[in-house]
Amino acid sequence: MAGKIKPRAERVAPTHPGAVMREILEETLGLSVADAAKAMGVSRQTLYEVLRGENRLTAELALRFATLAGADPSLYLHMQDELDLWTAERKLKNELPKIVPAKRAAG
Repeated sequence: MAGKIKPRAERVAPTHPGAVMREILEETLGLSVADAAKAMGVSRQTLYEVLRGENRLTAELALRFATLAGADPSLYLHMQDELDLWTAERKLKNELPKIVPAKRAAG
């Protein structure tokens, strides 16, 4: 019998999109963070903080990066959403079980 899927909060943390973005910048595009930030029209600090996983990736930065890299911004935003959900579930792990699901009205 197959085991029950572990809740997201019990799994290993999803990869921050900045880690993937950093790899693309360095290995695929061969750009420094300073050059990439300049090309994207953002500050080096803003880009560094996302690449180091210190800040979350915004839709605007995802669009700018994806345009620079010739990629789909939804990939990076999906990664951020998964990380945000994982983080929230860990934070609320003692509260969520107390919430009783509402019953749907019979139609």
